[in-house]
Amino acid sequence: MPHMFSFFKKTAPAPAPADEAPALLPEGWVTKPASAPAPAPVPVAPAVVAPAAAPVVVAAPRPVPPPVVAPVAPATPRQSWMDRLRSGLRKTGSSIAGVFTGTKIDDQLYEELEEALLMADAGVKATQFLLDDLKRRVKDAKAGDPQAVRALLIDALAELLSPLEKGLEVGRHTPTVMMVVGVNGAGKTTSIGKLTRHLAEADQKVLLAAADTFRAAAREQLGVWADRAKVEIISQEGGDPAAVSFDAVNAGRARGVDVVIADTAGRLPTQIHLMEELKKIKRVIAKAQADAPHEVLLVVDGNTGQNALNQVKAFDEALGLTGLVVTKLDGTAKGGVLAAIARERPVPVYFIGVGEKLEDLETFSAREFARALLE
Repeated sequence: MPHMFSFFKKTAPAPAPADEAPALLPEGWVTKPASAPAPAPVPVAPAVVAPAAAPVVVAAPRPVPPPVVAPVAPATPRQSWMDRLRSGLRKTGSSIAGVFTGTKIDDQLYEELEEALLMADAGVKATQFLLDDLKRRVKDAKAGDPQAVRALLIDALAELLSPLEKGLEVGRHTPTVMMVVGVNGAGKTTSIGKLTRHLAEADQKVLLAAADTFRAAAREQLGVWADRAKVEIISQEGGDPAAVSFDAVNAGRARGVDVVIADTAGRLPTQIHLMEELKKIKRVIAKAQADAPHEVLLVVDGNTGQNALNQVKAFDEALGLTGLVVTKLDGTAKGGVLAAIARERPVPVYFIGVGEKLEDLETFSAREFARALLE
């Protein structure tokens, strides 16, 4: 998967040695450098040169056995995810897909599409970009019916969203330190719990830092997820969030864990003094490990539409985001906000969520999203 990044300043990851190239883990969740040693070279015997007069004997080719066709499974896990994603995006996609139920391609179709995209919170800039791109594609393809136009819109939307695709990588740093931020109610702690379970199931040793010391039940909620995933947690009732994060990173280094995830308190980007607290946590983490945090993830609620874009801008300017987790897309008609993010602040979307279950959080694919929204 290509490595994309925000237009705003990010710290480039340290290059991995040639013998530690990242390797894809199951389900495409994370990448981790391979640790298996390279195979020893096989000695090659010197070639034997036949006399010039010796006849050359060409062996008859062996018959090629017919290919073995493996039975196709009824539904792959990714197909199951596509079904849930399509169902989750129905509220957003139904109004857009309804534009293509007519029989003519005319100005009215484009006007209705513009209105549907704006209502889905795609934003003015992304909507205008998609309409211009779609008209060009329709002209080039000489499309003659609305269903062909819808297929071209899927292509245009997938291309617009493609810069948001990026895989979460662990193992290049030991430990990989993640700082997770977001406003209250976005699903931040729940997303951390789901991510922790997936990492643990991928044989990653995870340590959690309960740095949300302000919300009464935050520590207990994170503790429940730690128990479910059978991972350790560093917490301190009423303690300083930066101090808890500092202790967790040091403990992670001492215990040889793969990933340290710090759950921070919910913040509104307009609360300047609280945003300064997040900056302090980031600085203190860097004191515990010079190149950390390696990931600063923002969890945003898909229900908030354009407000989600405002959150991305504010948190990115304050902290330098490396990735997003977009939750609750199943309960909203505003899923078009991903198009607005792609057009105005293309911070990679690592994961999207369409429900409360563990399997309802998955890696983001631009093509899958566009198809689920419009097919």
